[in-house]
Amino acid sequence: MAQGDKIALLANRLTLRAWAEFGLVLGMFYLADRTGGISDSGKSYDRDLFLTLFLTFAAYGWRTSLGKTETYVPLNRKQTEEWKGWMQVLFLLYHYFKASEVYNAIRIFIAAYVWMTGYGNFSYYYVRKDFGVPRFLQMMWRLNFFVFFTCVVLRNDYMLYYICPMHSLFACFVYFTLLVYKKHNEKNKVIATKFLVCVLMCYVLWEVPGVFKLVFSPFRWLLKYTDPAKPDMDPMHEWFFRSGLDRYVWIHGMLCAFCHPRYDAFLQWIDKKAKLTRVAIQTTIVTFTLLVVYWYHEKVYVLPKLEYNKFHPYTSWIPITCFIILRNLTQTLRNTYVELFCVCGKITLETYVSQFHIWLSTSSVPNGQPARLLDLIPGYPLLNFVVVTLALAGISQRVFYLTNELKNVCLPSESHKIVAHVALGVIIALVAISSGFLVVCVFTADHAART
Repeated sequence: MAQGDKIALLANRLTLRAWAEFGLVLGMFYLADRTGGISDSGKSYDRDLFLTLFLTFAAYGWRTSLGKTETYVPLNRKQTEEWKGWMQVLFLLYHYFKASEVYNAIRIFIAAYVWMTGYGNFSYYYVRKDFGVPRFLQMMWRLNFFVFFTCVVLRNDYMLYYICPMHSLFACFVYFTLLVYKKHNEKNKVIATKFLVCVLMCYVLWEVPGVFKLVFSPFRWLLKYTDPAKPDMDPMHEWFFRSGLDRYVWIHGMLCAFCHPRYDAFLQWIDKKAKLTRVAIQTTIVTFTLLVVYWYHEKVYVLPKLEYNKFHPYTSWIPITCFIILRNLTQTLRNTYVELFCVCGKITLETYVSQFHIWLSTSSVPNGQPARLLDLIPGYPLLNFVVVTLALAGISQRVFYLTNELKNVCLPSESHKIVAHVALGVIIALVAISSGFLVVCVFTADHAART
């Protein structure tokens, strides 16, 4: 028996090491953001510093990691990873420096992430037709594994990390949209009908009073959020507000994925034209697109924060579409990418969750917003920024690796193995909860006896 246990441990040593390393990361979060052992400092915004840091990083990436793909297909994998990467860098800097003046831009970036959820998932399910449970669970694992354990260890509500539940919701919407009547997805009329149903569903869910509350009330335990700074606010307000801002753009992502082959064919048609004709067509497209961008900027983007939020759900697709058009107009633009931003784009989820606890600070309060900065080197703000940024990047990279390693172990491709793993997980959870309950009871009884 002992020998058998030893063999089993040796055979699974890499998995055990991954769990141990993951636990160490969570322990670091707790140490940095709950014990009060590490000081924090206030945020300050300097536009010059904000722009200089981003442009320096971008220039370094352009100079050292500029690459070319072997394809001229628009929205190829490298391009979308680069897109996510530079948006994430600006998103993080926005949080670190509290750059409120770029709030509207950040809202567009978040909409672009949701757009990619619609685009990427539709592309996968529509082309590969793989609606198996293992694939779906692996997707949910990728979105929620890290944040789940972070919430457990730090006693935070799931909605503090609103990006995760929001992407999970819209990923489920895409999945079930294509799953229903899936044998007829090749018919354009069926897909058009599904798109229309999705639009109507979102309209009713978010814009008909009372429907959202009725639908999500059974999930209140999961989606509630109470901000310690605003304890009297409706716990479901945050979920309604955050999810509602991007309630339509995932459908636009699906539409773009559906039209992608036609868009690719159109660009190839332009590429094959004689040089003067090609340049004339491209110039016309650029001119029209820039006019749309100018109109959007003057009529929507410059609006104050609260007023802008009212228009955002209906207009965020405009700058996203304009960016896609400009980014893919020529062959050189389509097959050129900055690898440094691609690296950042792969770990957007990990940097998003980690920033709350090893880059920013919630001042040791559960559910607290990261309103302060982690101050490892007091008195040296720029040096501190460099150190905590290196820590954020390194830890996020490792968590990305660990998430995938443990996903392969815990969620294999065979359905019967997943069932067995789920059953084992439930048993372990029940034992852990029971043990914790007994410890609390013993401690309470002992404390009562002493007093």
